[in-house]
Amino acid sequence: YGGGSVVKSGLLDRVTDALKEAGIDYMTIGGVKPNPRLSFAREAVAKAKDFGTDFVLAVGGGSVIDTSKAVAHGVANPDTDIWEFWSRVKTVEKTIPVGVVLTLAAAGSETSNSAVLTNEETKIKRGLSTDLNRPVFAIMNPELTYTLPKYQIGCGVVDIMMHTLDRYFTKTEHNEMTDEIAEGLLRTVIKNGAIAINDSHDYNAMSEIMWAGSLSHNGLTGLGAVTDFAVHQLGHELSAKFDIAHGASLSAVWGAWATYVYPEKPERFAQYAKRVWGIDTEDPKEAAKEAIAKTVAYFKSLDMPTCFSEAKEIGLKTDEEVHKMAYGCSYEGTRTIGNFKTCDIDDMYEIYKLSNK
Repeated sequence: YGGGSVVKSGLLDRVTDALKEAGIDYMTIGGVKPNPRLSFAREAVAKAKDFGTDFVLAVGGGSVIDTSKAVAHGVANPDTDIWEFWSRVKTVEKTIPVGVVLTLAAAGSETSNSAVLTNEETKIKRGLSTDLNRPVFAIMNPELTYTLPKYQIGCGVVDIMMHTLDRYFTKTEHNEMTDEIAEGLLRTVIKNGAIAINDSHDYNAMSEIMWAGSLSHNGLTGLGAVTDFAVHQLGHELSAKFDIAHGASLSAVWGAWATYVYPEKPERFAQYAKRVWGIDTEDPKEAAKEAIAKTVAYFKSLDMPTCFSEAKEIGLKTDEEVHKMAYGCSYEGTRTIGNFKTCDIDDMYEIYKLSNK
């Protein structure tokens, strides 16, 4: 589990009481932080090995779940350092089961095949995708999210939207049913996010957001499409360098990314404009611009940063520092990101520069 909220709310006691009643031996490991740390995961792996763990229960949000996935892989592969999986030196071929009691609708890690870890020593954040990452169950009770502060709700809504937007902006044609699912999810999150940000005790709004979070990252909203995820890669670099919350890192770069790439296929953005935001502008380029502006304004309404100067954590002051961000995101110039527009190190620099205002 993470910080003190699951202790203060009594949730941890409810979980451990249930385990005791069932006669299940357990140990607890608390202290997971946002942007989950490699060093903590390594320590947890060592404790879990000593305990003889055969099941990991994540009680929390995305960082807790991702750390639990790392622990599961580490226990199942005792002779492998877990960072070798995240750095692609080795492939995960076996694991132990992970279950989830979800307390935050955001990352969708409770149903996804992905997990991220941050190496604090190198300031590198990496994602790992494998079907062995999928939890075997997730208990989702909206009442467990009632104590969330506004900032975490806002970050969660952005993250959920971005998991779908990074799949939706594709050049894949004739994928109507998947488009309908993605567009319906986005409309639902936008509507209910506006309610939840002002009332975290609105059961219906929190329920819709929680369900949308799980659907948004289980692969359904991009099924059959070539996905993009450039915004996630750009955001990961920000989180690794400045420890900014994941959702905030995404909202800080999305507008710049969208402005930079929409000319690749303005018709796709025009479809998004009409079906998600109700914009009927005929000219695709103008519709695209209006949709980008609407999305950025919505992020602002959630008090999320929409550029670097609005995020107190991000301290990029010089052009050289912006170049370094692109250098890191491109793995020192060795990779490209995205598919809607394939972005090399120069493109990454231009997007970061647009965000740096």
